[in-house]
Amino acid sequence: MPGRERIETELVVVGAGAAGLYAALNAASLGASVTVISATPLAQTASYWAQGGIAAALGDDDSPALHLADTERAGRGLVRRSAAEILVNEAPEIIADLQRIRMRFDADSDGALALGLEGGHSRRRIVHAGGSSTGRRLARQLSAALVREPRVTILEGTRASNLWAEDGRVVGVVCEDGLAVAARAAIIATGGAAALWQRTTNPPGSIGIGITLARAAGAAVADLEFVQFHPTAVTGVPGREGYLISEAIRGEGATLIGPDGERFVDELAPRDEVARAIWSVLEQHSVDSVGLDMRAVDAGRFPNIAEALQQSGLNPSSELIPVAPAAHYMMGGVVSDLNGATNVAGLYVIGESACSGLHGANRLASNSLSECIVFGARAARKALDEPAAVAGQPPISVALELPSQATREAMWRNAGLIRDRAGLELLIDDPYPLAAMVARCALAREESRGTHWRSDFPALEPELDLKHAVISGPEPTFEEWH
Repeated sequence: MPGRERIETELVVVGAGAAGLYAALNAASLGASVTVISATPLAQTASYWAQGGIAAALGDDDSPALHLADTERAGRGLVRRSAAEILVNEAPEIIADLQRIRMRFDADSDGALALGLEGGHSRRRIVHAGGSSTGRRLARQLSAALVREPRVTILEGTRASNLWAEDGRVVGVVCEDGLAVAARAAIIATGGAAALWQRTTNPPGSIGIGITLARAAGAAVADLEFVQFHPTAVTGVPGREGYLISEAIRGEGATLIGPDGERFVDELAPRDEVARAIWSVLEQHSVDSVGLDMRAVDAGRFPNIAEALQQSGLNPSSELIPVAPAAHYMMGGVVSDLNGATNVAGLYVIGESACSGLHGANRLASNSLSECIVFGARAARKALDEPAAVAGQPPISVALELPSQATREAMWRNAGLIRDRAGLELLIDDPYPLAAMVARCALAREESRGTHWRSDFPALEPELDLKHAVISGPEPTFEEWH
């Protein structure tokens, strides 16, 4: 690739989901040159498929304090309050900022923002665009704004292979094709790792590549035992296995029906509760799915979901949709402060790759897109305060390790919705490093909390409140975050 062996830029962003795009846009608006590395075309990231909305306290009956209380309640005693306070206080302003870049949100008949209700929220505070197409429209709008920005270089179809560090400071990124990007700081925004599990709602690339790159560069990781299993993912339908049906549909009245034809759970309880209730029914009745009854919901409000189901031969207006839990979102990731900074100088991490303690043991619905925008902006500003680095000779690119199908099957079998020591110990020697790290964190937490449920330790241990399993050496240690 002549002429592209090295790029000099002020900020390099790895990942082009909502967090990476918004961080790049903010840095460019501050006058910085930015290079964005995206393994896929901009419109194929995990953010593009996000059906949830953006949570922000905008209603007359709502407040950041109520949003904070709901976030902490969902997070089961593990939410880092300082991170949650930033989110709930800054989320309303990000809606206005997105509107300034021509993001159009759904409105009611009076022209005001239409606020939706999702599990774990005590008020209607979810802003959507196109019903369940929020992620798609947000990714498109941010991408469109970014390509108009002359200070931004976008490298689509390019995959980062390793971080470029000198004297303990990250000074750039090296790509698989040998291209080196030198910068004063690097931001990892590559998403989570839910596709490490055999059954998942995520695209195949969500295998924690950014988390693995950061760990290889010396960054600490934490809370990898906390992986959220979305309750309502389609199952048993060829071509739609794992297709997510938005929680917003349950917010509009859809119910969950067991094999006996009866409702069995509060559909708007936090996701960990609903997922475990479904799992219990599956185990009790030896079935593969429960029914999601959407017949009373106006399918026209969720056109992409209705279309996808109908293309698969399912009619949501006349029949129950077969659903079961699937791995969806990782609360853990690279340890980051309130501005996305890691313990490695020059390295920042945002979005699902990051672990600031915001989500605790169970993410509150639709807080993730809010997190991408709020912390994406904060990281961009802080990263540009890093001193300009004079990068020398870049390292050679390193071949990326990819998880095998056997690893994905083992993760589903041994680190799924319900775990125990015997199963987790089988993962300790898994050849994919992140799978082994998940197992080590899950083994260290000898309790059941949020999305981490140990059948051999079914009780919550109050002494582990606010204690996060951090891997900075061979084994996890618990740290208290405030």
